[in-house]
Order: sequence, then C-alpha cells, then structure tokens
Amino acid sequence: MQNKPFNKYIELKINRDFGDIITTYFDFIKQNLKKFTNIFLSYNGIFLIGLLIVSYLLVSGFIGMITAQSNSLYVDTSGSEETYLIYMGIGGLLFLVIFIMVAILNYSLAASYMIKYESEKGNRFDKKQVWDLFKEKLGSIFVFILLLILAFIGYFIVSFILIFIPLLGMLVQYLLQFFILAWFGVSFFCLLQENKGVVEAFGEGWSLVKSNFWKSVGVNFILGLLNGVLLMVVLTIPGILIGFYTFHVVQNEVDLGASIIPTIIYTLGTCVVLIIMVYGQCLSQFINGILYYALHEKTYNTNTRSKIEQIGNLDSD
Repeated sequence: MQNKPFNKYIELKINRDFGDIITTYFDFIKQNLKKFTNIFLSYNGIFLIGLLIVSYLLVSGFIGMITAQSNSLYVDTSGSEETYLIYMGIGGLLFLVIFIMVAILNYSLAASYMIKYESEKGNRFDKKQVWDLFKEKLGSIFVFILLLILAFIGYFIVSFILIFIPLLGMLVQYLLQFFILAWFGVSFFCLLQENKGVVEAFGEGWSLVKSNFWKSVGVNFILGLLNGVLLMVVLTIPGILIGFYTFHVVQNEVDLGASIIPTIIYTLGTCVVLIIMVYGQCLSQFINGILYYALHEKTYNTNTRSKIEQIGNLDSD
C-alpha cells in the first residue's frame, strides 16, 4: 500500500544547497508538526503549568503596581507596592529557572526527534523512543549546555564591545550571532548523532560550519527570520483579542484591581506568548538539524558512498 504524501520519508543525508535546505525545512515541518507538537505537549506539561504560574505572578504584580500607583494620591500604598514588586521579582526568577530547564529539554527533544526520524526513515516511531534517546545522553547534554552558556556569556561581552563600532560593529555582531547559532546547533547533532564527546562535538561542529560559513549563517538568518514571522502570525489572534480588551479597559476606565477578569485575560495572554517562544526554540533546532545533515554529507559523502556500495552489491549478485 502506497504511503500518503505527508508520510513520505524526507531523506535528510543529502548535500543540499542553500535553497534546498530552506525548502526541505518547510517540508519537514509540514510533515512532522502534528506529531512533534504532541511530543512537545506530552513532555512539557509540568513546565507549561509553571509558565502559567509565572504569568500569573508577573501580571498580578504589574496590575497591582498600576492600581497601587493610581490610589497613591488618596492612601499610603507603599506596603502594597513592595508586595507587588515581590510578585514580579519571584515571577521573573521562576521564569529564568523554568526557561533554562525548558530550553535544555526542548533543544534536546527536537534534535532527538530528528535523529529518530532519520534512523527510522520516517516518523513512524513512538514518542518514548525520543525520550529514551534524551535520557541516554542526559549527562553529555548537561555538560554541553554548561559550555554553551559560558560561550554565550563570551558572545555577549564581544557584542557589547562591538556596539561602540558604528555600522561595521553591528554587521559583525549579526554575522557572529548567526554563526554561533549554527555552530551550537550543528555541534549538538554531532553529540547525539555521532556519539562524540562534548569537546569533540564542538570541534566537529566548528569544522563543518566554518568550512560552510556563508551557507550556515544565511540559513540561520533566513529561516530564523521566517520562523519569527510565522510565530508573529500565530500570535496575531490572541494579540488582537487582548488589544481590543485593553482598548475597552482604557476607554471605559476599568478598575483593573476591582475584578479578577483582567488578571485572567492578561495571564492567559502572557502564558501563550511564553509557550510560543519556547516552541519557536524547537523549530530553530530543526533548522540546524537539516543544516547538519547537509554539511556532514557534503564533507564525508557517507550516504552517497553507501548507495554506491549497495548498487555494487546488487550488480555482483
């Protein structure tokens, strides 16, 4: 029985040019969006609840501050303002912790999903297999992320210095940013796909990306931009609804502190934004997955040689 088009395997180990990488990325997303979203929701449940709590704390603190400042002309609200600042501080701290944990998880889940897709020649595999691959490499992933954080600190220091160089500094900063995104993404696939050590994976990723600098930078820039546009489109509907509600609040001078409804609406809106930010991180890793397979095949021709050997074996038979 012939497979349906959306189940047809998209071969990843192919030496693709710039345009083909972009086309393949969108084909891969269309084919795997539903299944990966199911995996994303399955293993992020507790973190999504955490993001909802964070959103509530931030919104409650923000609305409380606005209400307290509005009433400060009539009563002393200094104590209330301190309480709301604590809400916002706790919310911000929790967000930082949850975001780092979620980043590690989803950076890994996206890469593990793509590796299983390549090894199984399609998406007919169980989500537990993706989770098992993540658990198997958890120690190496943790060390990788620690080094990645240190590297980002170095990047921010360099970026700060480049701010003081007009035009050229901005250009170099953007090139450096997209090169680093490509390097980290490709290196992570070297870690999981090739079972390399952390330092060895960073070295292999550096070699692959440096040898294909403009392709790596261009793919991350273009697809990163397109992903950003897609995510903005997704946010359009909740954005419009919240915008209309905010207009209603301003026009009718609604007392935000007098009802729970504004807190609920703005909490849900903030939570949706945070979840979409996290999901967008997964999409960025798919970009570098397709880039990794293209660069690896260009450098080593493993898939091409394997096909030639298979043809030779058939001829000899």
